[in-house]
Amino acid sequence: MADPWQECMDYAVTLARQAGEVVREAIKNEMNVMVKSSPADLVTATDQKIEKMLLSSIKEKYPSHSFIGEESVAAGEKSVLTDSPTWIIDPIDGTTNFVHRFPFVAVSIGFTVNKKMEFGVVYSCLEDKMYTGRKGKGAFCNGQKLQVSKQEDITKSLLVTEFGSSRTPETVRIILSNLERLLCVPIHGIRGVGTAAINMCLVATGVADAYYEMGIHCWDMAGAGIIVTEAGGVLMDVTGEPFDLMSRRIIAANSKTLAERIAREIQVVPFQRDDED
Repeated sequence: MADPWQECMDYAVTLARQAGEVVREAIKNEMNVMVKSSPADLVTATDQKIEKMLLSSIKEKYPSHSFIGEESVAAGEKSVLTDSPTWIIDPIDGTTNFVHRFPFVAVSIGFTVNKKMEFGVVYSCLEDKMYTGRKGKGAFCNGQKLQVSKQEDITKSLLVTEFGSSRTPETVRIILSNLERLLCVPIHGIRGVGTAAINMCLVATGVADAYYEMGIHCWDMAGAGIIVTEAGGVLMDVTGEPFDLMSRRIIAANSKTLAERIAREIQVVPFQRDDED
């Protein structure tokens, strides 16, 4: 039987490349920067322009499909995952990077059916790296097959994470405390390039062993999540429970062993779910 979603995935790759062109052009110019939930949660006119472009293109080609987009949700749309084919889009993952011209900016497109990830496309625009993952078909970067690392000893691991956009003292305290606990395990180091999607792709590539973060959204994880699992990795909740796309938290690791070990060290930061009002 032919793959029913391959055409959608090919279209997602085309759209991600088009969006990347817009990003590369916009980054050369003066930006109009606006603030969302906190002084560190930024949005630009380019985020909104790209999302509108992607949404109108998808709706024209696949009018029956559902859609969750970062900027649509910011404008008041509901973020509810249903069984219908759903495109989950972050037009610019790494907006703060984009604003500062820090060279890691991604367009992330995830696609779910029956609430399960079917494919993901993450385009690192400034590096011109196209990461793709399709359920049962493997993960690739610019056509090269990806494979997670084999390092299961946490004391020999390199992790990736972010500080997040919340600046409330209690949240910052827990985030820093988690970093301290992991560094004192001890681990080799902690990195982060400022975008959840690219951080997860680094795990899929095998250059980082695991990624964890709390406070991100379904559109940060939906594209890269399947790239990690198709490269041989695992997704897990930070509590050690099964991964939930709407939970706003994740461990993406090369193995269940390493994911569970990280889960034992970190304290949970409570964030409202994506599908809660």
